[in-house]
Amino acid sequence: MQAAATAQTRLLQLQSIDTAIAQLDHRRRSLPELAAIAERQVVRRRQAEELIAANTAVSDLELDQAKAEDDLVPVRQRLQRDQQRVNDGTVSDPKQLNALLDEIEHLKRRIVALEDDELEVMERLEAATGVRDQLVADRAAGEGELRALIAARDTQFAELDAELAGQRSLREGLVAELPADLVDLYDKVRAKSGGVGAAALVQRRCSGCQLQVNAADLVRYRHASPDEVLRCEECNRILVRTAESGL
Repeated sequence: MQAAATAQTRLLQLQSIDTAIAQLDHRRRSLPELAAIAERQVVRRRQAEELIAANTAVSDLELDQAKAEDDLVPVRQRLQRDQQRVNDGTVSDPKQLNALLDEIEHLKRRIVALEDDELEVMERLEAATGVRDQLVADRAAGEGELRALIAARDTQFAELDAELAGQRSLREGLVAELPADLVDLYDKVRAKSGGVGAAALVQRRCSGCQLQVNAADLVRYRHASPDEVLRCEECNRILVRTAESGL
């Protein structure tokens, strides 16, 4: 391929722009905030699941407490009625009175047992509520951290996107001034060569693969027309001759 030496030299400028674009793209994909946000979102999903379980536990225990209280109500009422009958002397038959007193003692023991059950439920409810409240607080703190991370990410995205837009604008302007076939070759080589399509020949060394050019190739390069587009024999990149090529 033939292309003006000045156009070939400007490929190095194009390469510099493309390298800057690649670096900016890499920085955008590798922001530490992205990993932190992903981690925070995993924690957020786990906290949501834990909070659902905690709310369910609190709700179930509240029902258990209500049931324990409901179970106590008729027993207390029965005890109150029986005690009133004893106190007002309406039961005069000794046998009936003894039976009533036995029932009162039984009801008292039943109330103690039910109150113990209710107390156990209340303690469990208090513990479950504490766990739930801590999860709510942790989740709120996590939401604050996530919002801060997203804000930091968006700020850096905006800065990087502005830089990328500037570099891409420079690229478009430069590409428009270069021969289309030369740019097409450059882009194809760049796609196959790790993002580097053109490299300067500096002190008889390809700056793309960093390998020294052998003597035979140096002779060929030295005698090649300035408009001939050279390729590195090792990495196949476009080899641009400069004043520092050592030819």
